[in-house]
Amino acid sequence: MEIMDPDATLCYCFHITRRKIVNYVKRERPPRASQISQCFGAGSACGWCIPFLVKLHAEIVGDEVIDQDTMTAQEYEQMRQDYLTDLKSGSRDKNQLDR
Repeated sequence: MEIMDPDATLCYCFHITRRKIVNYVKRERPPRASQISQCFGAGSACGWCIPFLVKLHAEIVGDEVIDQDTMTAQEYEQMRQDYLTDLKSGSRDKNQLDR
């Protein structure tokens, strides 16, 4: 199975790649995951990527060992589409970051 490429889009609203976010977090080491939004707005629109941003923050800043994502970019994109459909129908709440 092909896992998500580092240059795959993580934040679709602002077209930000996983690599760009990882590099930002490694360089800036923001104290809170919510501050990742300073990287071109990541996580500040639809909210889909927030759980992934929190996970990356925990791995990099918190030095936590987190299991590698095994989903493909196509699976990630489909999950986002399902999330947006659920938001629109009101069957789920928007993902939020603690500020």
